[in-house]
Amino acid sequence: MALRAEIPVTELLKNDPKNWGRWGAEDEVGSLNFLTQAEVLRGVQAVKQGKTFTLQVMMGHPKGDPVWPGRAQPVRVNVMDKGHYLCGKGPVFPGHAEYADDMLIMYLQGSTQYDALGHVWCDDTLYNGYDARTTAGKMEKASVLPIAERGVAGRGILIDIARHRGKPVLDRGETFTHEDVLTAAKAQGCTIEKHDILLIRTGWIGSFYDRDKTEFYKDFIEPGLTYSPALVQWFHEMEIPNLVTDTIANEVTADPVSGVVLPLHNALMRNLGITFTEIAALDALAEDCAKDGQWSFLYTAAPLKVAGGTGAPVNPVVIK
Repeated sequence: MALRAEIPVTELLKNDPKNWGRWGAEDEVGSLNFLTQAEVLRGVQAVKQGKTFTLQVMMGHPKGDPVWPGRAQPVRVNVMDKGHYLCGKGPVFPGHAEYADDMLIMYLQGSTQYDALGHVWCDDTLYNGYDARTTAGKMEKASVLPIAERGVAGRGILIDIARHRGKPVLDRGETFTHEDVLTAAKAQGCTIEKHDILLIRTGWIGSFYDRDKTEFYKDFIEPGLTYSPALVQWFHEMEIPNLVTDTIANEVTADPVSGVVLPLHNALMRNLGITFTEIAALDALAEDCAKDGQWSFLYTAAPLKVAGGTGAPVNPVVIK
């Protein structure tokens, strides 16, 4: 992928809105503040059938795990199993119970995960105006911990862009706008409401397991939302608290107009405080929604409580 950032991201976003200070100078959860108790109850009211879906991709998949290029694959290692007992090296307990134990070595963003609001920045400034130097060693401000301690619950809605365009998966670098999202919602017979947790399916992560991995990562560029001031304004006016997609980065990798890489990470996450949930498994949920016509539901999630973390794995649960 040839990268060409013809203008600085700060110049690209200079007229875009910010939510800095909206919830106080010490806020670290951003637009999740929109998910009040009333919004949680609105999510509960979307439960009609009692069906449940989990949205995390498998960790340690036999075909490999989808991760951002340059990040290592998760590695799971047994540190205790029957083999130790067969070799006479297993611990002996009264009653002779035996056990297996293992450990996982991974990037905190090496699976389905939440970004910390301070994960990406520009102009040496994180979400809410925090100094980027607070990331040294570990994130002292706008880490994933406040998100994890708060948790996420509210009305979710799934928009299946791939199905709307008549294909199982969007093409490499294929883009769509908020207007395309609204058109797809109308075609599905549903309405995106203010404060909805927005889930968008492209089919991209699901296709990872059927693709040659060299081909998947070659000249890496994902499909996804593309930047525009109108798109940012729409997210701002709708007060969207959380964006969830089945891509690694929630947006097209390089903006096709400006050449800026991942501008929405700054425009939506850094500036508006919208939490990003990435690498979500949405295919099974989308298939069920297409069958029964129910595209809204209760969305719940709580990433792992990692002090100072730039992100953390999560297994969101959807209840229809």
